[in-house]
Amino acid sequence: MHREPFDRMKIVVGLRAAAKSRPLPDDTLEAIASSVEEQLIGASEVPTEQIGLLVLDRLREVDHVAYVRFASVYKGFDDAADFERELTLLTKATAPKQH
Repeated sequence: MHREPFDRMKIVVGLRAAAKSRPLPDDTLEAIASSVEEQLIGASEVPTEQIGLLVLDRLREVDHVAYVRFASVYKGFDDAADFERELTLLTKATAPKQH
């Protein structure tokens, strides 16, 4: 298992790539990275999978296109079915509940 210190800039760089050409100001991306970092304060070791999920949770709230882009790299999408599956999960997670 490879271990390395937490690097907030890796999150920011990944967010910038996912948000390229999207209407997301840099301070929003910085706020997402800060929020993730704050949540991890005090944790001795955190798997990268958990960090990625924290980033995705916050990105889902601000921009769905950037979310899918980040998810495609983070989750290693191989084909269109992976995108379809993620879009289905995204729309289920964000759709208002019917009464």
